[in-house]
Amino acid sequence: MSEIFRGIKLRDWILAGGLTALGVLLMWGNGQMTEDQVRAAIEEGSMAHAMSPYSAWMIPVFAGATIPVLWWRRSILAVTSVSVAFMALHDVLFGWVTRCGAGLPLAFVLAFLGALAAERATAWIVCGLSLVLTALVLVVDATTGTGAIVLALPVIVIVFGVGLAARHRTAMNQELAIREAELRQLRDDRAALEVADDRARLSQQLDGLLQERLGELTTAAESANGLPPAEAKAVLESIESGSRRTLDDMREIVGLLRGDDVALAPTPTVAHLDTLLARLRTTHSRLIVTGDARSLPATVELSAYRIVEHLIAALADQADAPIEVTVRFEADALEIRVNGQVGEAAELKAAVARAKERAKLLGGSVDVKVVKGRAGAVAQLPVVG
Repeated sequence: MSEIFRGIKLRDWILAGGLTALGVLLMWGNGQMTEDQVRAAIEEGSMAHAMSPYSAWMIPVFAGATIPVLWWRRSILAVTSVSVAFMALHDVLFGWVTRCGAGLPLAFVLAFLGALAAERATAWIVCGLSLVLTALVLVVDATTGTGAIVLALPVIVIVFGVGLAARHRTAMNQELAIREAELRQLRDDRAALEVADDRARLSQQLDGLLQERLGELTTAAESANGLPPAEAKAVLESIESGSRRTLDDMREIVGLLRGDDVALAPTPTVAHLDTLLARLRTTHSRLIVTGDARSLPATVELSAYRIVEHLIAALADQADAPIEVTVRFEADALEIRVNGQVGEAAELKAAVARAKERAKLLGGSVDVKVVKGRAGAVAQLPVVG
């Protein structure tokens, strides 16, 4: 039993249930009309033909045409064919009764769903069957008569056209989503290639630095042979200071390599944030700088730039979405605030994860709160020295 109803969604139950309930009420209403009421309705023009004798079987046979709508996702062609067969059976068995009130909505729904869900050839077959269904609904309809067929058939074609347009738009949206995902992947791949290239460049730079400094230290050490104690001490002190300077330079380069923030040409800094905001799609962006603006260590400058870059990439999806970036220079820290409208939740989550990873490398933090569709991020980066 569960296999029969597998894949049926709530909206399918509502759709099929509504059409079935409408048909049940309509067939029940046929049985409530007396001959005098029918005669009076024909005289005043609200009915086109006298009704055939009522039968309680009208209800289940009509339901046979509407209930299959539950399974339209599996095969809209089969569902439409079943509906046509039951409507033809209804005409043969019960003759002149009122069917238009539920039969026409059924035909409209099937035409739309066929255009929306089926391939082109199948969709046109469903359209043709919907036209046949419309004719079967009206050919012996006591209320409208056969003359309504001329008016109803063009409506079916229009509804079918609306379904085709909806299908085309859905396909375009899906294609656009795929392209955006591919662009994001290409952007990440490009960034990874740039990082790999710059890491190789820094490795060469580190190797060259070591070779140069070791050569200098070796030369200085050799020159100390045979010198008086005072001069030898001075040489040894210069070797010590040179060694410390070499270690500091190595720490800076290794720190860049560990943090995935390799030196670019030129290396982005806090001063470049204004240019970064100017490249956004949104026309409403603002940069606010407070505190004692000054040059910071290269790792802090680059990390601050990358954190802002990650966050605004997820908040600048709409052309009219305002973005505000506030940078505050404190005595021992750099505070960054980014506020903007939230686009896709997954995109924001990924951007926040990247920003937190960069801040963590410096011992900092990133906190994000989302309120009423807007995100506010606060990043704290410690500044030593």
